Amino acid sequence: MYIDLIAPKTSNTSVPKSKDAKAVYIETYGCQMNVADSEIVASIMSSAGFFMTENIDESNVILLNTCSVRDNAEKKIFNRLKQLRGLKRRKNKKLVVGILGCMAERLKGNLIGERDLVSIVVGPDEYRNIPALVNEAFAGEQGIAVKLSKVETYEDIVPLRTQGISAWLSIMRGCNNFCAFCVVPYTRGRERSRTLNSVVDEVKHLYDSGIKEVTLLGQNVNSYFDKEYKHDFPKLLAECAKAVPNMRIRYTTSHPHDMSDGLIEAHATYKNICDYIHLPVQSGSSDVLKKMRRDYDREKYLRRIEAIRKQVPDVALSTDIISGFCYETEEDHRETLSLMAEVRYDGAYMFKYSERDNTLAVKYEDTVSEEDKTRRLQEIIDQQHKISAEINFTEHGRVHEVLVEGVSKKNENEWQGRTDTNKVAIFTHTDDIKVGDLINVKVTGSTSATLFTDVIR
Repeated sequence: MYIDLIAPKTSNTSVPKSKDAKAVYIETYGCQMNVADSEIVASIMSSAGFFMTENIDESNVILLNTCSVRDNAEKKIFNRLKQLRGLKRRKNKKLVVGILGCMAERLKGNLIGERDLVSIVVGPDEYRNIPALVNEAFAGEQGIAVKLSKVETYEDIVPLRTQGISAWLSIMRGCNNFCAFCVVPYTRGRERSRTLNSVVDEVKHLYDSGIKEVTLLGQNVNSYFDKEYKHDFPKLLAECAKAVPNMRIRYTTSHPHDMSDGLIEAHATYKNICDYIHLPVQSGSSDVLKKMRRDYDREKYLRRIEAIRKQVPDVALSTDIISGFCYETEEDHRETLSLMAEVRYDGAYMFKYSERDNTLAVKYEDTVSEEDKTRRLQEIIDQQHKISAEINFTEHGRVHEVLVEGVSKKNENEWQGRTDTNKVAIFTHTDDIKVGDLINVKVTGSTSATLFTDVIR
């Protein structure tokens, strides 16, 4: 799942700093895994004597943690570099700028010197080397570290998290699926998992530190496997749920091919495993799914949905959909629309197909015109918005327990929280409600994206 993060900060100004310590500012783009990685980088840099800042103007080092899932994601980074070049001229001619993450791994040395600015390029498995590379950059050197690892999980590093009530926790790295459209196996390497005990211990630590909700992360969490003790993902999820029964637990992303009965049973068994599942379908056409190398067809996917809803009847479902993949016909597109109508997702991340170097799909002929991709995507978006609005309308009058997150993003006079099913709920704030509280609300109105509620006293 890809979330479009516009230069959010992962930093902590509370870390003690010496008089000569250099300030580091991190911007994160892309998926939740990148958010978790930025927290790991912040921890590594802090341990090396740097300090994190939320003020870009006071920074000595700017690190952009990047995404390569689509061409637009990379274009945003190049545009951002143009802005940072101006910042360097105006504020700090000795500013060190580094590119981290998937874009660094994909483009490697081609990024060095980009915009006469980039000094270091570091892939997802080389973050331990960033402090040394930054120090060398201050001495005028340029550095690159992009070797993929078969063993690196950063299991021993405690992420430096900003204050909040929710946390991302990486349980594994890499991907073995090699879907035809996806660059992730080439930018993040092969799958390797953390030990079950290390994950459970970190979940307990997060709860003890005041975190109310944790999301377990992996490119495909369903294929998590602790090789030493032979524990799979349902076992890990159950152990986490038992360890912190008063903490909400989520996870992402699942691959339909590996969505097991045991995982569905865990949802049904443990109340604190949220009734929300993100299950990317990508296409409703079996022919397109085969070309995508998704290892399931339409019928198998729908059987998984049926099994989920049978055991978790109140589940909310979301998905990823790619419009205009190579050789997609109008009939294939209609099959996607019909699958959406049958499943009735609560939400979806919807994109046009974007060709990525090194993937199998590069060898395919891109037979769908840009005009048709755009039209089909808009039809998908319009249908999903209609379905989401209809589903949310059925919530009117229902009561939900909501985790209070803070001030509404659209109205500072209102507050927002999130339901167990991952829906945003808006309500009036009163002095007896604080961030991190679990409160009951009754739904009084809705849009396709939001529930409007009254607090139940």
